[in-house]
Amino acid sequence: MTTSIASAPEYRSPVRRLVRQIGLDTQFILLGFPLGIVTIVLCVTGFALGVGTAIIWVGVPVLLGTLMLARGFATVERARIGPVLGRRLPHPYYKRARPGASFGKRVLVPLSDGQAWLDLLHGVFRFIPSTIAFCFAVTWWAGTLGGLTFPLWDWSIPRGPDNSDLPELLGMGDAWSTRIVFHLALGFFFLGTLYPVLRGTALMEALFARGLLSGVTELREQVAEAEAARDTAQAQKAAAVSAEATALRRLERDIHDGPQQRLVRLAMDLGRAEQQFTTDPEAARATVAEALAQTRETLDELRALSRGIAPPILVDRGLQAALTALAGRSTVPVDLDAPPMSRLDPAVETTAYFVVAEALTNVAKHSHAAEVQVSVRRAPTGLMITVADDGVGGASLAKGHGLAGLADRVEAAGGVMNVESPDGGGTTLTAVLPL
Repeated sequence: MTTSIASAPEYRSPVRRLVRQIGLDTQFILLGFPLGIVTIVLCVTGFALGVGTAIIWVGVPVLLGTLMLARGFATVERARIGPVLGRRLPHPYYKRARPGASFGKRVLVPLSDGQAWLDLLHGVFRFIPSTIAFCFAVTWWAGTLGGLTFPLWDWSIPRGPDNSDLPELLGMGDAWSTRIVFHLALGFFFLGTLYPVLRGTALMEALFARGLLSGVTELREQVAEAEAARDTAQAQKAAAVSAEATALRRLERDIHDGPQQRLVRLAMDLGRAEQQFTTDPEAARATVAEALAQTRETLDELRALSRGIAPPILVDRGLQAALTALAGRSTVPVDLDAPPMSRLDPAVETTAYFVVAEALTNVAKHSHAAEVQVSVRRAPTGLMITVADDGVGGASLAKGHGLAGLADRVEAAGGVMNVESPDGGGTTLTAVLPL
């Protein structure tokens, strides 16, 4: 079945939305008044009877039944005020007795539930905003309909000889036309103010109910969301510290195993060449040439380390150019899918670059893969990075593995990372970074 564009809610005209909201507010107010009468009678009667007879224990089940009745009316009210507020209210948490509890505890647990007493409080006092809203709604609808239709029923109003020509005696012209104009003006006044009056009174009644029936639950949800956000921030902070520590240890190891050893050898070669200049110049020149080769190799390693810290091409030309250069240096053939995109936040670009760089390094060291596919695309959920190889698999995000530090770095940036690596089935690394 197809739905026309004009009938879809998002394509309703402002007039249709206005009329629909007036209808919702009207039925909410008119239905709330009789519900308020029934609720206050039953809740007040049950509460008074239960409290009055509680001394002989007869009132306890009566009071419990009253709380259950108030809970039922509260559930109905939460469903009613949803369309008025434009949102679905959360169902509150009610205390429950533990499984296997005695009958006495099952009875006393609802009596100690704060939300149950708030439901009863709403049942007792909801009549006040319901009555106020009902009076305004009836008055404005009567003024609107009565004023606009006055010419149709003016003839049915009996008038005596004393007041039939009052407008003429006051110099206001014809009596009939004056009455028509006056009542039509009143009708248009009530019609023009109908929406704000109905909306205001309906919101007054709905917000009163929301405060008592869902206020505590919404406050608990906000506290839970704040605690979850705090835990997430703490986890990101811990991940950032762990990722930084891992990067520093790796940098220290690389410097110690590479440039530092070469510099030590360079110093020894230069010292030997200094001694050889007096006895064997040819050997000294060969030693100096070897030292120069060592110097070039040391510079190459330092450049590689500097690219690992902050690759200049990433800063100057963006993520796509940096990934292209990275794929070109890989010892495993890389099929790169990274379409051009606008510049991202520097932290996002840096994290994405290191995800691909570390993944390609692990592929070259451990996977024995023949090819690796790299995809970096911008999606509605964020920047999606996928690195898949056809190697031996067995990779893991557990602590102690090479990808653990990379996962911490992604988490520190607010993203998530997943690795699928069955034995013999290749490895697929997926990371999503928020934009």
